[in-house]
Amino acid sequence: MWDESPKDECGVLGIYAPQEDVARLAFFGLSALQHRGQEAAGLAVSDGQAIRLHKDVGLVSQVFDPLTLSTIHGDFAIGHTRYSTTGSSCARNAQPFLIDTQYGPVALAHNGNLVNAPELRAHLMHRGIGLTSTSDTEVMTMMLACSQGDTWFERLKDAILHWKGAFSLVILTRDQVFAVRDPWGFHPLNVGMLPGGGHVAASEVGALQTLGCVAYREVQPGEIIALSNTAMTSFQAIPPMDPTAFCTFEHIYFSRSDNIFNRQSVHAVRQRLGVTLAVESPVDADVIIPVPDSSIPAAIGYAGESGIPYNDGLLKNRYIGRTFIEPSDEQRKLGIALKYNVILENVLNKRVVMIDDSIVRGNTTGPLVQLLRSAGAKEIHVRITCPPIIHPCFMGVDMGTYDELIAHRYHVNEVCAQIGADSLAYLSLSGMMQAIGQNDGYCNACFTGVYPLPLSQGVAKMSFEQSIA
Repeated sequence: MWDESPKDECGVLGIYAPQEDVARLAFFGLSALQHRGQEAAGLAVSDGQAIRLHKDVGLVSQVFDPLTLSTIHGDFAIGHTRYSTTGSSCARNAQPFLIDTQYGPVALAHNGNLVNAPELRAHLMHRGIGLTSTSDTEVMTMMLACSQGDTWFERLKDAILHWKGAFSLVILTRDQVFAVRDPWGFHPLNVGMLPGGGHVAASEVGALQTLGCVAYREVQPGEIIALSNTAMTSFQAIPPMDPTAFCTFEHIYFSRSDNIFNRQSVHAVRQRLGVTLAVESPVDADVIIPVPDSSIPAAIGYAGESGIPYNDGLLKNRYIGRTFIEPSDEQRKLGIALKYNVILENVLNKRVVMIDDSIVRGNTTGPLVQLLRSAGAKEIHVRITCPPIIHPCFMGVDMGTYDELIAHRYHVNEVCAQIGADSLAYLSLSGMMQAIGQNDGYCNACFTGVYPLPLSQGVAKMSFEQSIA
């Protein structure tokens, strides 16, 4: 889990599947991306003439039912699972966004965050273009409709030159699906081939595997891929940035363990994070336990390197959504109490090492330590598989403000006292990058404060709400 964590990550999906039930395929693909966002879900489908859109707040299984899916027909589709990064959590900010243009309908779904969204929004409104939401995704959709070019492909190539920040996109027109990744490569995007000859673009390879794709690869930074009746075509619209800025937290937390990110197995990276953490911060203990689920590989790695037995200590209620998805701290705190139970016999009278992927606000780690303490743990040593998070993220991760980040306000020993642990240690920045296997090409701004591109004023999550309130 990522403690009350940064709420990154939307999931995006695009499908071209001729003579298939594309809406049902999209439903299963979005279900495989549910972990990337639980606030809203949406699906846009084209039959070659018109695009139909259905979206709402809630989980994929709550937004779509068999009757709804049976009324949406076509060969092309894009879908989205959302958590709120830019724009509040409400129905009007659910994606995809669909508009009619002089060139026909276009729908767009977005994972990431544009750091120059306030300027782009102001420019559109200055031109007299009305906006119905507070999402930077609508800004991108409107810009695409106003861009120069004789085809959607040319207009897309023009539009992306003005977008600064993180964007993994899927775009739907009457007869095409586009997949686009920003030149920094912040967040993942993959494309695969269906057995019947169609293609799928998705945030993670797990969705491609769920749909039975027989081959897949990552969309490269700055690449546009078009899925249509004629075949899959690709074009390097913008050269990849040098260096790139892959989001480290895809490895640490966001991606499901079966994902491939920057050509690396996420599960293998997480296990190496645990090994390196055990080398850097050993402790005498009786049992290693993970905070499920993203910390499980790291706990296995820590146990293997340290020789301390691994066991389950915290039981996760699978029917309670990820606490970090909830938009407020109050809801996060309530979710924690409902979400975990302790397996008493595995921690009673034992010195416990609890492995977690991160501490952000501190609202989850403390209650978990208290749960273990109440269950009879003799000692509780917390080990974190990344460095302290001391800076906000503006690239698609809702890590809160400086005042909300516990490691920005307190030193490590003070954080340890705040959460009630016997000891606390974070993985070093060099150790984390050693486990990932690269020294550069990743965005570590939340640890270092060194952002990969200049920030515009007012890029925080609620800036649009404040400007239009």
